Amino acid sequence: MLPFRSERARLTALYTGLLVLAGALLTGVVYVLVEESMYSTISMAVTTAVPAQRLERLPSSWQTALPTGVSSAAPASPAPSTGTVVPGEALAITRTLSDAAESAALDRLLTVSVTVFVCYAILSLALAWWTAGRVLRPIAVITETARRLSGENLHERIALDAPPGELKRLADTFDGMLGRMERLVSAQQRFAANAAHELRTPLAVQRAAAEIGLGGDPTPERVARMRSKLIEVADTSERIIEGLLLLAASEQGLKERRRVPVDELARQVVAALDDEAAERGVHITVRTLPLTVDGDPVLLERLLHNLVANAVRHNVPGGRVEVRTGPDIGIEVTNTGPVVPSATVPLLFEPFRRLNERTHAPGEGAGLGLSIVDAVARAHGAEATASANPEGGGLTVRVVFQPTAP
Repeated sequence: MLPFRSERARLTALYTGLLVLAGALLTGVVYVLVEESMYSTISMAVTTAVPAQRLERLPSSWQTALPTGVSSAAPASPAPSTGTVVPGEALAITRTLSDAAESAALDRLLTVSVTVFVCYAILSLALAWWTAGRVLRPIAVITETARRLSGENLHERIALDAPPGELKRLADTFDGMLGRMERLVSAQQRFAANAAHELRTPLAVQRAAAEIGLGGDPTPERVARMRSKLIEVADTSERIIEGLLLLAASEQGLKERRRVPVDELARQVVAALDDEAAERGVHITVRTLPLTVDGDPVLLERLLHNLVANAVRHNVPGGRVEVRTGPDIGIEVTNTGPVVPSATVPLLFEPFRRLNERTHAPGEGAGLGLSIVDAVARAHGAEATASANPEGGGLTVRVVFQPTAP
């Protein structure tokens, strides 16, 4: 970039122009004020310092400097023989002396003012250039950091050491943005790695089943077992892909919003999962207060389904699940179950994260349930949180929505 097209050059030109304009106005005002009052000041000083009776001692050459018409201003009678100067001549000589002194003083003032003004303009230019550099230095630091960043060094921060101000806030905002980008990139990398692992496992099982189970001359019973296994693996792959697509759709935000009665959705979801809960020996309690949210009914139904299904499936025989809704609490699902370490709770919202290692047992989830809940909640401007229950094990998951206008 050319120097004269840089922001520093523009700021320097602006600062210099303002300083030079201020200096020119100050010099002009001083010159005009001095010029207005100088004649009367010099005339009074000359009259006081050189009385009329002393004007006769002035050299005769001053007579030639008298203005035209002085003789007419003098009285008609001849000058006294004593050699004193008549009043008209004294006034003319005083005016001549005052004019000469005024002209010399103004010339000197103008010369000094112009010299000082030129020095002031040069000094202003240098000072403006230095000041612009100091002001723009944080921006240069931010620019260099942004140019240097890539996916491998998103951990770097500007950490601008400067007093509070607009540029300090800009640098801190940039650091905050880098932190969010680092978390997003890390989450995407983990998601891609986990998704590849989760999808590779069913494919490996299908390949092994086809090569081993159907090799040679398989019997009808063997074919039936392999068929059942392949269908089970296909169902698992389908659930994973469906969960990934739903997660991606939730991350993109809402395309349309409608008034959704969440309390009614909660009762419908619980009714749909009653049979599964009964098979596992889990009792579900529903306590709903009216709760209406502006959002997507399909995504909200999936959010509730994942919460209740996780609470039922990750429970113990004879366990309990409590579902509550209300304007103050949002959605709250509490379940008994295995003890969850407090340090593990925040990690459960990450894709493919489970409390225990995957065993590939029938009906085992893909580990996307709470991550989909978190994505749907964020798409609706809500916040999903979880906490380990101090007694009885299990989790309490809450989704708190922003208040909406009635």
